[in-house]
Amino acid sequence: MAILDKHAVLEKNVTLLAIFAFLVVTIGGLVQIVPLFYLENTIEDVEGMRPYTPLELTGREVYIREGCYVCHSQMIRPMRDEVERYGHYSLAAESQYDHPFQWGSKRTGPDLARVGGRYSDEWQIDHLRDPQSVVPESVMPKYGFLEAKMIDGKYVGELMATHRLVGVPYTQEMIDNAQADFAAQADPDSDYDGLLERYGDKVNVRNFDARAGVSEADALVAYLQMLGTLVDFSTFTPDASR
Repeated sequence: MAILDKHAVLEKNVTLLAIFAFLVVTIGGLVQIVPLFYLENTIEDVEGMRPYTPLELTGREVYIREGCYVCHSQMIRPMRDEVERYGHYSLAAESQYDHPFQWGSKRTGPDLARVGGRYSDEWQIDHLRDPQSVVPESVMPKYGFLEAKMIDGKYVGELMATHRLVGVPYTQEMIDNAQADFAAQADPDSDYDGLLERYGDKVNVRNFDARAGVSEADALVAYLQMLGTLVDFSTFTPDASR
């Protein structure tokens, strides 16, 4: 009864209510924010992880702009039904270069954390162009217009520099060669040795939409095709000390 009386006093006193509400919000905020300052201590380094290439990063921007995260999560939980359907559970390290991360909780469509390499480029383009042509029960809208939107990567270096400010380890060499690497990844006939030297051998180099030039569809498919492909789970062993 005494507790109820004290609660009633708090509810009737605007000043006290404001003070306690502020304290609750402050504590809740600190609980979420403070651990972010110690990410280097909480995220296990995993072999194979790298920053996005300029083309993949551009595709990720298209993914976010078009609201793909609203229907697709990128986080496989460590439960039997999830692992059997989608693959190995997601690692924190796989999202360490995501700003913002794309975990999500709503799945109108399937989780995309391991979608890379699961389907061909042709399937991905057909799916973007007319989802129901490959998945009849799909409720996904059509994104065929992305094939017509040509891009040159003129400002991708600035985008990478911005991501570097929040901790993504892009080197100055990566930023200086951003536009060239952007074009090289979508052209298998180009000199893309520098791209591979900077980002490693697990970079998909090809004309993703099979059309001349680089389109937003190229960029988006390049991003989708690398999701979940960087870590070799056949040799991955979790660090038990963390």
